[in-house]
Amino acid sequence: MNRLYLDWNATAPLRPEAKAAMAGAMEVVGNPSSVHAEGRAAKALMERARAQVAAAVGCAPDNVIFTSGATEAASVLSRLPQGYDVLVDPTAHDCLWAHFRSGGGAESGHTLAWGLANNETGIITEPKRAAEGGWEYYSRRADWLLLDIVQAVGKVPFSFAWSGADMAIVSAHKFGGPKGIGALILRSGLDIQPYALGGGQEMGRRAGTENLIGIAGMGAAAEAAARDLANGVWDEVAEVRNILESELSAGSNKTISVGNGLPRLPNTLCLIAPGWKGETQVMAMDLAGFAVSAGSACSSGKVRPSRVLTAMGFDEALAAQAIRVSIGPGVTKDDVGRFAKTWTAAYAKALARAA
Repeated sequence: MNRLYLDWNATAPLRPEAKAAMAGAMEVVGNPSSVHAEGRAAKALMERARAQVAAAVGCAPDNVIFTSGATEAASVLSRLPQGYDVLVDPTAHDCLWAHFRSGGGAESGHTLAWGLANNETGIITEPKRAAEGGWEYYSRRADWLLLDIVQAVGKVPFSFAWSGADMAIVSAHKFGGPKGIGALILRSGLDIQPYALGGGQEMGRRAGTENLIGIAGMGAAAEAAARDLANGVWDEVAEVRNILESELSAGSNKTISVGNGLPRLPNTLCLIAPGWKGETQVMAMDLAGFAVSAGSACSSGKVRPSRVLTAMGFDEALAAQAIRVSIGPGVTKDDVGRFAKTWTAAYAKALARAA
């Protein structure tokens, strides 16, 4: 079966540049903390990757703290000074919601945790723009701002230096790097409690010998992702996504394309098919040779309506009938046309069975 992978928001295929960098790093024997020649070579490789990541997200290299991924980076919220509330965007990823706390005391400090680009819908919402709506109260109270830029890096222009954020979280495998490596971007002068105590690696913020192989892969992927963005690769992806959206919507007047007309990631389509459960759609498409998802990959196996969609105002029945199709470079118009034809026919059969 000629399968078609349409779940790039869950994880993007490993870039050849990342694979090559990781293979090269495997040959580097030194520990980055050692002062001899082998250690200095390992350190240089790590700092090159740090600079590559910094360039991709628009910050200084010293702002980049390598972690095991975005979830670990988000746990910085649990390391804020005692008494700080954490106020979370209603549609944010679970790795941010896990740290929600609001005591509401007037003496408390406040941190706003915000998802810049939603992983399920692709909708892009800047905190300042959102503050014009219901989040104005929280934005005024916030002393610090943490941005989840996991889905945005490499797909849309972003600069940490110009964002006004104090912290940001990044995950390598979302832009073609390896799994199990990410970063916390921390504004200069902002102090946090260390993730782990020990040898003082990562400028004293995260002890433990660094994952040099993963870091090298992340750096190479970040550089390649930034180059693709600058060269307009994701503009082409958006054209393919729009064709898919048009074909799926034309196939049934019942479908709801979430976020149509709003600023969105160029590769993401969230589609609600009334009368057809999301997990059933995923299984049907999988059997037909297409990989899609029914929401965040972190929530796979949990049969429940999308918290993101219910927060947006959809009732639970509709929220449970959504799928996410996320594509990337190399997915063609013919590819999405084949998917649209298969999905439309399967939806018609599902509605006929339910009639």
